[in-house]
Amino acid sequence: MTSTPPTDYFFDAYNRDEIAYGTDPSACLAAYLKQTAGGGPARRRAIDLGAGAGRDTLALAAAGYEVESVDLSERGLARIEERASERDLGDRVRTRLADVRQVDFPAGHYDAVIATTVLDHIPAKDAELVWQRMCDSLNATGMLYVHVHTTEDPGSDQSPGNASPEPVSETAGAVVNYFRPNQLAALAVRESSKLRILRYEERLEWDYTHGPEHQHGKAILLAVRSGFHPPWFGQPAAFPRHES
Repeated sequence: MTSTPPTDYFFDAYNRDEIAYGTDPSACLAAYLKQTAGGGPARRRAIDLGAGAGRDTLALAAAGYEVESVDLSERGLARIEERASERDLGDRVRTRLADVRQVDFPAGHYDAVIATTVLDHIPAKDAELVWQRMCDSLNATGMLYVHVHTTEDPGSDQSPGNASPEPVSETAGAVVNYFRPNQLAALAVRESSKLRILRYEERLEWDYTHGPEHQHGKAILLAVRSGFHPPWFGQPAAFPRHES
């Protein structure tokens, strides 16, 4: 196996045959894409921040979005291009090697903004700025999906995670900004965010997709632009319509 380039922290995780974080999209995002399939404009734009090896990028592309995949891992972006080509989705995916703090977010431009474990990988002050840019970049029918690590994570330097006896992720060193309880929800309900929350959850989860098994503390947010009412029935759908 090729040695790890010093500038690519996640090289080994994405270079393995079994790619870190798996190939399935985030469950809540997958449910949203399924329930809103066929709606909205013919051309839909998405940006996947911290795209990793592309599990959410590929789901967005398969749902018809034109996706800009942003990450600091060259190996991760290469895996996205490989997997997009294998699935005949290459024409819908564009990769970009960049720090999310340097990304331009055109106002009202995106139908979907995805940020999975990104705002926790940059300092808190920077995360606040990037958050507002993300929100401002949503159009009138835009959707926002965010994951962050919380202080429940065993890798956290704060309570209760710092007292947890559970195993820590091999990539915990990349997390510099653990979110406190309700902190992500508080950002979402700010007047300046202009969002309407569809789903919010704080939970513990086990991760078997990379390195030795370990536990995470996560906060997960699914929101849409305030005033937008897509056909959302929950995840899982509480009372799904019978298939005809």
